[in-house]
Amino acid sequence: MTQAEREHENEKEKDKEREKDKEKEQRGVKRPIVPPAVPEPLQEQIQTNFVVVIHPGSQSLRIGRATDTLPVTVPHVIARRHKLPSQSRYEDPRLIREGLNRPDSGEQRQNGLKMVDQAIWSKKMSNGARRTPVSAEQARVYNRQIRPAVLDPNSRLKWTNTTHQPEYLVGDEALHVNPTDCYSIHWPICRGQLNVHTGPGGSLSAVLADVETIWSHAIQKLLEIPLKDLKYYRCILLVPDIYNRQHVKEVVNMLLVKMGFSAIVVHQESVCATFGSGLSSACVVDVGDQKTSVCCVEDGVSHRNSRLCLAYGGSDVTRCFFWLMQRAGFPYRECQLTNRLDCMLLQQLKETFCHLDQDICGMQDHEFRSRFPDSPVLLYQLRLGDEKLQAPMALFYPAAFGIVGQKMTTLQHRSQGDPEDPHDEHYLLSTQSKQDQSSRAMERKGLPKPPGFEGESSSQGGDPSERGSHAQEELGHSQADCLVGGTDPEETPSVLLSRKSAVTQFEGKALGLDKAVLHSIDCCASDETKRKMYSSILVVGGGLLFHGAQEFLQHRILNKMPPSFRRLVENVEVITRPKDMDPRLTAWKGGAVLACLDTTQELWIHQREWHRFGARMLRERAAFVW
Repeated sequence: MTQAEREHENEKEKDKEREKDKEKEQRGVKRPIVPPAVPEPLQEQIQTNFVVVIHPGSQSLRIGRATDTLPVTVPHVIARRHKLPSQSRYEDPRLIREGLNRPDSGEQRQNGLKMVDQAIWSKKMSNGARRTPVSAEQARVYNRQIRPAVLDPNSRLKWTNTTHQPEYLVGDEALHVNPTDCYSIHWPICRGQLNVHTGPGGSLSAVLADVETIWSHAIQKLLEIPLKDLKYYRCILLVPDIYNRQHVKEVVNMLLVKMGFSAIVVHQESVCATFGSGLSSACVVDVGDQKTSVCCVEDGVSHRNSRLCLAYGGSDVTRCFFWLMQRAGFPYRECQLTNRLDCMLLQQLKETFCHLDQDICGMQDHEFRSRFPDSPVLLYQLRLGDEKLQAPMALFYPAAFGIVGQKMTTLQHRSQGDPEDPHDEHYLLSTQSKQDQSSRAMERKGLPKPPGFEGESSSQGGDPSERGSHAQEELGHSQADCLVGGTDPEETPSVLLSRKSAVTQFEGKALGLDKAVLHSIDCCASDETKRKMYSSILVVGGGLLFHGAQEFLQHRILNKMPPSFRRLVENVEVITRPKDMDPRLTAWKGGAVLACLDTTQELWIHQREWHRFGARMLRERAAFVW
């Protein structure tokens, strides 16, 4: 058959098919209609070099572009010039806090130090030998004889130049303002929250103004981003695990409305710490300068019931170390906790000398320099024994801090409601209660339940650990309820009162770090989750950067964990330097990772949405139960 004949046959077949189609149409049998292709919605490509990650801390602000290898770290402090010549100078305290000068503070501190000493002597060194007894009196006899040597008659350090009378100074410049100048010093964040107090500059609006000034200065001067260009930038804000909703709302409003970022994502420090360390699940222990938080994170979700915030941190260890050195005859006798430069020196001494290695034993000689503006450089000799171990051990025996009459443990409580959000958790809780009542009524009548009862509506989407069967926890029960079991609406007032008092007693106690970790893990829902947490305890923040801290915490957890889990957990692992990273930067690094994830696309709160809906957007878009 020739090529022409083949083409003629193909044409005939096509004609036959067309005729058959016509016949089908005439009989009413139509060919299926292919729907037109619907184009995929174009997802906005976010350039990560136009995303600024902000991690505010009580002592340091860490800020940078998401593409930066490391953030810029700035002391989170501002010095504001007095508006009136007669205005008195004010300075927020750093190492001094309420509860230290109570009548029983000294007794409590002594009792705490006795417990620390008992723990030190009860544990042998790694070679099996007992520690050599060392008394503070031995060190005191030597240190009292020490006189400083002058290394240089001029330190060449200068106070910050204020001759041009700037309205404010930020960071290191603020720290080195001469106390005789007409400036007041403010630290706008205290123990992870906005530092609202009754003193000068302590109102919410004043504190927010300080925060805005510090962050704007860092963006403009250190990141070299003009403030007028922030409309092209987005922001990722890291907030504490146990947060103040009013404060977060005000800061988000400041970033979107006053500073002018185009969009924002709000996420929790603990979850970002797991992102930064590359772990999917971990019990995150964040030891900061003024607060310590513990929280269990599983697959990018912070378990609400496991969150604890302890009102002590690295600054309390610094103060405790100073007391111990004074007891041992500290040779720098002019040192004062009210002097900010002395506080900086004490922090440096703590970071240099303190450790958690029980193999380091006996008296040791050290030296340090004092270098202050308009003063000579002095060299001091110092002999210390167990003081270097006792101070960081106070994190495990917080009675040694001597803080009396202060709330030392905070749990995740239900919010007080927000008039801007008509569907906040109070509304959801009342709706849930009505559904439960109707459900019980139908059970009594033997009627089938319609769909939507028993929290089904709450379990749509989101993480199963915080929704579904735990609907009540999401809808407003505080974590305090987790400590003493769930509340039953039919319980008698006396039972509810006993529950409340149990919670109050728990919150009044200053839990040691190891006990807080054990409690947090114990609040997880399943044994499998608890097993994961014991296998991955992630320590971040700058408050536990002591030699031997990893082995010390691991030993404490192993000794105190429930016997039933010793068989289930193959290895209790404490991670203090994930990927050899500075633990102070882990959470910030996680915020930068968050900017690159596809799942972050649905978390952005845009400026126009905030203008229209306000705080409701946090409930809709926050990656955690708001």
